Amino acid sequence: MAEEKLLGIDLGGTTAKFAILTQEGDIQQKWTIETNILDDGIHIVDDIIASIKHRLNLYQMTAEDFVGIGMGSPGVIDRKAGTVVGAYNLNWATLQPVKEKMEKALGIPFAIDNDANVAALGERWQGAGENSPDVTFITLGTGVGGGIVAEGHLLHGVVGAAGEIGHITVDPDGFMCTCGKRGCLETVASATGVVRVARKMSEEFAGDSEIKQQIDDGEDISSKDIFDAAQEGDHFALLVVDKVCYYLGLATGNIGNMLNPSDIVIGGGVSAAGEFLLERVQKYFEQFSFTQVRESTHLKLAQLGNDAGVIGAASLALQFLGGK
Repeated sequence: MAEEKLLGIDLGGTTAKFAILTQEGDIQQKWTIETNILDDGIHIVDDIIASIKHRLNLYQMTAEDFVGIGMGSPGVIDRKAGTVVGAYNLNWATLQPVKEKMEKALGIPFAIDNDANVAALGERWQGAGENSPDVTFITLGTGVGGGIVAEGHLLHGVVGAAGEIGHITVDPDGFMCTCGKRGCLETVASATGVVRVARKMSEEFAGDSEIKQQIDDGEDISSKDIFDAAQEGDHFALLVVDKVCYYLGLATGNIGNMLNPSDIVIGGGVSAAGEFLLERVQKYFEQFSFTQVRESTHLKLAQLGNDAGVIGAASLALQFLGGK
């Protein structure tokens, strides 16, 4: 019998991504379906089950061909019960018995965790983390998320809130966050946060700048516009990027001092700025971390892009090896 496969699912508010992987983490098949969040999201799990059944039929595979299924989901996850609650971008306000429905319909062992955590597992296993036992992952997207692998274990904390890197305070007098407190990293380093920093700084900037002019004219700008302008030498945009990288350097310095991981991996849409972003964050990381951490903890860019979630989710199923 051929080696059993892993199936990973990365569930988001717009799409659900799927991948079939080997136990070594190589993707063999992948596909995507739209997430139907209508009617309080009651169709989501049924659509996932139908899509998996369709693909298994297409590939002439059965439940016996799989070690297990892993899934990353937004919301508050009860890993043991396999339930999700409070995933508001899925319209899941009430408790969702995801594991129960999946295992009953498919007959394959199922595991679930928070979407940021599984992305961290993916980057740790097959990406920039190089399967190190100590890796911290930060994702800079619409918000700022994260996941922490320490001594080989994904940290969850008492109520599953470990790794909420976006809510590290970097400016006690800063912007209000949706979490209810002030000055979170998310308010200044997410895609919307970068723009917020630019709008605030533009109030006191008097020089010549295309980005400043666009803000003054009431035009919509994005974090990408700001980074692109900075790379082209726009002085104001460079000041904004430097401020954002200061906050990121402060946060990563504190993470390094507390956890001393081998790698702090930065991913998500904002990280598309690449080395231009990383070298500036590195400067402040070195300012805010002490000598031994500075010499042993490395900042890296994520490598897996959109595949981090499905790869990390699939790795959750490795726990079922030998259990079937």
